[in-house]
Amino acid sequence: MPWARLSGSPRLDVAIDMGNPFLNLTVDGFLKIGAVAATRSAAEDTYHIIQKGNISSHDFEKTLKKMCKEGVYWGTIAGVYVGMEYGVERIRGTRDWKNAMIGGAVTGALVSAASNNKKDKIAIDAITGAAIATAAEFINYLT
Repeated sequence: MPWARLSGSPRLDVAIDMGNPFLNLTVDGFLKIGAVAATRSAAEDTYHIIQKGNISSHDFEKTLKKMCKEGVYWGTIAGVYVGMEYGVERIRGTRDWKNAMIGGAVTGALVSAASNNKKDKIAIDAITGAAIATAAEFINYLT
């Protein structure tokens, strides 16, 4: 997948070598998206604390727990998606938007099934995952 970035935007790459490209990509996706989710959670809670006007140790603990929970949840989803997309690429032997679509569908279905949803909801979540991943892939190619 080609890399695109906005002009002047900072870039941080952390390399963790797990000895396997599949594991490397999965861990990288987990860490990057997990950090984004944790940061978003911290910013949201900071805003609410500023609105409230004071902070307690309970607020701090609550924010820290929420950051960890959100980071792990979204990091896991990202890791599964990146791993699925890479696996599909290896199986198909080609790199194109179809890998994103299949990876998104499988990830959406897995996350939905893990949430104990019924068959109809799992199918809808698989379609949603495929649509979002495919759209993101097309947008990435445009930039």
